[in-house]
Amino acid sequence: MDTPTHPIVLGLWPIAGVTTIGVTQADAAATIRAAIDSGITRFDTAFSYGYDGESDKALRPFLQQDRDRYFVIGKVGQRWTEDKKRVIDGSHRQLVADAETSLRRLGIERFDTLMLHSIDPKVEIEISACAIEEMRQRGLAANIGVCNVDESQYQSFKSVAHCDAIQTPLNWLQRHALDELIPACAADDCKVYVYWTLMKGLLSGGISRDHRFAEGDSRPGYSVFQGEARARTHDILDALGPIADREGLTVGQLSIGWAISQPGVTAALVGARRADQILETSQAVRLGGEVVEEMNEMIESAGS
Repeated sequence: MDTPTHPIVLGLWPIAGVTTIGVTQADAAATIRAAIDSGITRFDTAFSYGYDGESDKALRPFLQQDRDRYFVIGKVGQRWTEDKKRVIDGSHRQLVADAETSLRRLGIERFDTLMLHSIDPKVEIEISACAIEEMRQRGLAANIGVCNVDESQYQSFKSVAHCDAIQTPLNWLQRHALDELIPACAADDCKVYVYWTLMKGLLSGGISRDHRFAEGDSRPGYSVFQGEARARTHDILDALGPIADREGLTVGQLSIGWAISQPGVTAALVGARRADQILETSQAVRLGGEVVEEMNEMIESAGS
């Protein structure tokens, strides 16, 4: 079972090079090494992280050096077509095939946790869940779970499969998972990994109001990076600055700290495309209740 105490899991999507242009194999290796040197031992990858499994392949050399030291979370249910379009495929046959391929890329015999990446609207969730459960029973995964679900879908998944963990977005702009999903998981002793704690870098404090994204960067397509929503977020970030200074943290560390301090949250999945990014985020810590409440009051008063 997942026993590491560090509250950060390194998410390997940014080093796959699909939406983060210019990431090299050397960048990927340096980022993973920096995470390990910072005490991070859990890694989150997926069959679809890279057109040809780049994130799996980047992690492989480290697993070959010391497999027992690291906790590997894998995901299946998304894949790329030949013309590089990402599709959701929750069919039994494809889930098994992609899990086996991912294991070969990683050079390991089983995942510590294997998760259904997305719900396929063309396939009943119970069918996909059964495929994941069967792989656990075959020994391809020690633990299993599901990502990107609401509370009702979570219940459907665990009606036919054991559910050790979920993944869901959570940050101080997106708090809906705290209403039903995370409390339900907490009641079941199901681990909760949260992602987008920095909302693709927006909540790190490192993106200025007038920042212009490079061509091919996917972030401008998200509503929180546009118009009044972005301006309001920057206003909140400015207000959070003094709190971060008082606590000896960066604004990004404060944002991650808010997420991992919520009841029921196990750890935050935080991506990085460069070593210096993970060196900062790895220092995020759980916050005291008074700090969380102070942040909540400030955020709610701003209407976010």
